[in-house]
Amino acid sequence: MIIRNPKLSRRVFAGGALSALVGGTAALAAPKMTAPSDLGPFYPIKRDFEDDADMTWLHGHDKRATGDVIEISGRVLDRHGNPMSNARLEIWQANHAGRYAHANDTSDAPLDPHFQGYANLRTGADGEWRITTIRPGAYSQRTRHLHFDVQGRDQRLPAQMYFPEDSEANAKDGLFRRLGSYQDTCLAKLTDTDKYRWDIVMMDG
Repeated sequence: MIIRNPKLSRRVFAGGALSALVGGTAALAAPKMTAPSDLGPFYPIKRDFEDDADMTWLHGHDKRATGDVIEISGRVLDRHGNPMSNARLEIWQANHAGRYAHANDTSDAPLDPHFQGYANLRTGADGEWRITTIRPGAYSQRTRHLHFDVQGRDQRLPAQMYFPEDSEANAKDGLFRRLGSYQDTCLAKLTDTDKYRWDIVMMDG
């Protein structure tokens, strides 16, 4: 079952539209809020696994997860562009073959016993966060993506991050197309070989 939050979606998009209508320097300088998305059917309810920021190594394993290792970093910001310290980020994704380590994923794609697949972290004083992970595989009708559930001071934002080099696959993805003019808020930026940046802007503030 896909978990949706229509009230949150309306508030975020309405807030973005209101910011665009309000004149003045502050309104023009305010960042565009990140579009909300579905938590998806593979949100990890059970938490009997490691959850540190490096998803490519598991304690006691002598082998790293299979796939291309990438680093993703960014900041969590409030609607005025101020960094948000101590915001909580839950992050989960499919492995290199496009399969989740979740009981409801019945795909024939192989599981990776060395891949953590989930991280639970907090932002620093400057709103920064960083993870090391594997470039996820695409599956079914979905383009490659990572799931985020971000909790700030007063707001919660489920969102999905997409890869800029997958423009053709992104354009065919139903959930990405649904974002409309907010697609850019969910696209990471490739800053170096296998390194990405993605700032998350919340309603807080």
